[in-house]
Amino acid sequence: MKVYVYIITVFFLCISCQGNRKQGQTDGQAETFAYASNLSMVSGEDYAVVTIRNPWDTTKVLHRYVLVSKEKELPAHLPQGTVIRTPLTSSVVYSSVHCSLLKQLGALQCIAGVCDLSYIKISEIQEGCAEGRIADLGNGMAPDVEKIIDLHPDAILLSPFENSGGYGRVEKIGIPIIECADYMETSPLGRAEWMRFYGRLFGYEEVADSLFASVENNYKELKAMVAPISAAPSVISELKSGSAWYVPGGKSTTGILYADAGAHYMWADDEHSGSVPLSAETVLDKGQAADFWLIKYNQKQDKTLRELQADYAPYARFRAFQEKKVYGCNTGNVPFYEESPFRPDFLLKDLIKIFHPGMLEGYELRYFKKLQE
Repeated sequence: MKVYVYIITVFFLCISCQGNRKQGQTDGQAETFAYASNLSMVSGEDYAVVTIRNPWDTTKVLHRYVLVSKEKELPAHLPQGTVIRTPLTSSVVYSSVHCSLLKQLGALQCIAGVCDLSYIKISEIQEGCAEGRIADLGNGMAPDVEKIIDLHPDAILLSPFENSGGYGRVEKIGIPIIECADYMETSPLGRAEWMRFYGRLFGYEEVADSLFASVENNYKELKAMVAPISAAPSVISELKSGSAWYVPGGKSTTGILYADAGAHYMWADDEHSGSVPLSAETVLDKGQAADFWLIKYNQKQDKTLRELQADYAPYARFRAFQEKKVYGCNTGNVPFYEESPFRPDFLLKDLIKIFHPGMLEGYELRYFKKLQE
């Protein structure tokens, strides 16, 4: 009798262990991400597990997703994580960047609602909102939650922020939240590679893989083009904002892009991967002799050198200003913020043409223009 009870006990313990193993274990083929440092994916027969590393504390996980096809029944045992039924066919998208990517993938019809409509320059979305086919959900910091509930979307795509304190009511309505942390990648191709994850979410995996392969190839070819150049022109960027001048860190995507374009960024030795607030005097002292100056601004008319000097007289002390080598990107008129994060090859091409005007014969700048007097 004791032997019988022992056998039964062992049997149920084994069953229990198997069940626990299935719940906590992810079996399958690991996807290779060559550049994205905060993204990993393991694909199995019944589901895929996507893990997003916390970019502010890389020892922790920001979010884990379990992707299960809508065509399959939900498996009885799944790893821990937010379950996403794919492909997403109706989604709320907070960011113009991700709206633009979905357009590039041919998936605009998957957008049911957007936030911050005034920042979205995509005509199809503007028209969709005007005609009521796409919901205008208001400010991304305080969206219309009732409208979101009425949409019954498959998921909400938004960008996480450090110490944001959560997403308020939005995270309490039972709709999966996709935390789009791609902007925290520290290399241009690293951020662009996230399109492969988004392609998987929306059922455009092959399109996204093909597009990224093209971006990667273009970028590497452009970088190789300027690699033999020994004399690198120097560059500074951005404008004074209030009492501070926010310059891109040396390890930021902008800093890397300048280096890959064959230029010497004046803050290349800085170890930061984000923006660094400096005093205007510090920037003037260090950047006064730079060959080029690149700025971004948002206004109806393109900025002029005269207007630039009127904004802040010491700007005229820069060598780049005096030699008329100031290039501006008017983000109100060109889709710089919407397009370039996932098309760093486009931006790299602009930078190479600016820094090395004798190269890329016949190419016209996509984002930047030389400031006129």
